Amino acid sequence: MSYTLRINHDSEIPKYKQVVNLIISDIEAGIFKKGQRIPSINETSEELLLSRDTVEKAYVYLKKTGVLSSVRGKGYYVNQVNIHTKIKVALILNKLSNYKRNIYYSFAEKLGTKAHVDVFIYNHNIEQFEEIIDNQLTNYDYFVILPHFNNENAGVYSAIRKIPKEKVLMVDRNVEALKDYPVVYQEYEKDIQSALGKGIDLIKAYSKINLVFPANEYYSKNIIRGFQIFCQINNLNYSVIDQLNESDVKQNEAFVLISDDDLYRFIKICKTKGWKPGKDVGVVAYNDNPVKELLEDGITTISTNHDEIGRMAAQMILDKDFRRIKSPFEFVKRNSL
Repeated sequence: MSYTLRINHDSEIPKYKQVVNLIISDIEAGIFKKGQRIPSINETSEELLLSRDTVEKAYVYLKKTGVLSSVRGKGYYVNQVNIHTKIKVALILNKLSNYKRNIYYSFAEKLGTKAHVDVFIYNHNIEQFEEIIDNQLTNYDYFVILPHFNNENAGVYSAIRKIPKEKVLMVDRNVEALKDYPVVYQEYEKDIQSALGKGIDLIKAYSKINLVFPANEYYSKNIIRGFQIFCQINNLNYSVIDQLNESDVKQNEAFVLISDDDLYRFIKICKTKGWKPGKDVGVVAYNDNPVKELLEDGITTISTNHDEIGRMAAQMILDKDFRRIKSPFEFVKRNSL
């Protein structure tokens, strides 16, 4: 097992203690099994670029606490695998939003008392993300990452690959450069096509369908492509709007609104015109939540099940059964379409 770049030389935590945490974390993640020989003191010293004395101090400490045992002339072996009472999980989010909170709540609820979950926010910023990874490498058994960045490059994937692969679970987005990693993902292009397809008869009652996709937000561009394909297949008159203005809102047209801010602005415009969603204009909102169920007698939505994403990710950790799973995506008909 490679430990490269997993020691933080600027940390206040003593280096021998970081080695202790590394080994314990790998044991609990199942990388080292009970009775298995771990790398020798010399091997670990060379791998981590640490002095032999530092590594030996860590090994002696682990032997004294019963985590490791030693056989003279052969090395150190895993003696105990149930070291912590709780799994330690770092949940790394690109931002806080209603649906990210839903993922967190369902994730933490499913793990229950078996895990401790800490949340880190990197605000779509690669530098902040890299700093989180570098500072937390030795502190968690698993890293659950939502990979949405403002400017992706190879550095993002290099940062993720610093973490032992066995400890990483990607959530929400399927990244081609990380296709060998387990993930619970949305399939944006196909999801919007299949969901809108369930409401095609309602949509065809309108003269035009518009996708309001804010250019300054970090939504997947595959949503636009999926929307365009859906409209072309169904011979629909359509447009893509990147900034919603009052002049864009026209009677007898339907609107797919990606941003909640655009949804609220749209409803305000309708009120000034005296129009009723579902009668004068059609409305479909992206990402369901309880507010949309109540707003304007019910807003029709297309949405993944964010609670289910959190539960599926948690179950993978509990079962140590890491796979690539597509999350469910639903069309929820209400009175606005």
